[in-house]
Amino acid sequence: MRIPFVDLKAQYETLKDEVAEAIQGILDSAQFIGGEAVASFERDFAAYCQARYARGVANGTDALHLALRALGIGDGDEVITTAHTFIATAAAIVATGARPVFVDIDPDTYTIDPSMIERALTGRTRAIVPVHLYGQPADMGPIKEIARRRALYVVEDAAQAHGAEYRGVRTGALGDVACFSFYPGKNLGAYGDGGAVTTNSAAIAERIERLRDHGRTTHYCHAEIAFNSRLDALQAAVLQIKLRRLDQWNANRRRAAEWYTAELAQSGIKTPFVRKGSTHVYHLYVIATNERDAMRNELDEAGVTTGIHYPLPLHLQPALAHLGYSRGDLPCCEAMAARSLSLPMFPELARDQVRRIAAIARAARRVPAEFDDGPTRLRAESRQH
Repeated sequence: MRIPFVDLKAQYETLKDEVAEAIQGILDSAQFIGGEAVASFERDFAAYCQARYARGVANGTDALHLALRALGIGDGDEVITTAHTFIATAAAIVATGARPVFVDIDPDTYTIDPSMIERALTGRTRAIVPVHLYGQPADMGPIKEIARRRALYVVEDAAQAHGAEYRGVRTGALGDVACFSFYPGKNLGAYGDGGAVTTNSAAIAERIERLRDHGRTTHYCHAEIAFNSRLDALQAAVLQIKLRRLDQWNANRRRAAEWYTAELAQSGIKTPFVRKGSTHVYHLYVIATNERDAMRNELDEAGVTTGIHYPLPLHLQPALAHLGYSRGDLPCCEAMAARSLSLPMFPELARDQVRRIAAIARAARRVPAEFDDGPTRLRAESRQH
């Protein structure tokens, strides 16, 4: 039997009666846009994230775009971020008229390297967008210190990190504003698209409310030209049910990650590194190996579905060629693009499934030597120049 990359059907089986009742309630009320279902979820999600405010939007990309606009980011500005992420991170910056400035990643955690941010700053820099990658928060301490000294905004891209913590603080409350996706496969996923912005600023929350609803201040009064990006009530009702289970699901993911790491020990395969003081929620379990493609083929032939996050870094994407980056500019990002492999990860993953996956991965190793840690080597070389 195939092992899926994500098993949404298994999760749905545990929820379907409760979900059906909640959806029926929305259908009976006929309050499909806004209303108490959305307001209630926003309150609960803000509290969960340890933030004062949460505002639902249509998707995670809009969350980033509207958050940046709410901060006044626009034409001529620069925003520093990582190239090892989904394109939405950069697309949201471009949509404001600003320019993404990419820096390299930490070779252990694969999140943005704070030591590389300082040298990328210019007089046009207005914000930093750290991505909490794979479920692990970026190293927010030094990032926030740089932002404080240079009067920059910090916008968390938390699309993969619902419930993760950095030094005891949840993602969603670590920056000036944070952005979440509720795409179905996320740790907290809707049954369609959805997103949210969290913040401790009443002014930012109010601006998000206007930007997501045509700039509306009263029913037919519009303070600015804005967007239509509302979280609908059906998705809010589903998310409300799932939010109550998120901590347990994240705990299950960490348990599966521990199983993987134990099974892959001494294999020469690089397993995830968790930064001290961080709580990883394993949206993805990503290994690194010089034999990635051969390993992926063998896993597929054995009935195991895997993924690659991300095979082409953003600085080399055709859509962003106008930024002027070239191969070799971000060596750690490029090394990970060639080495990373995402193994199946979902809360219902069973111990015997992990054993089977790990056994196939170990057997796929052609070279007995230890893993050639290309990113660390390349980073050491780059720091000498």
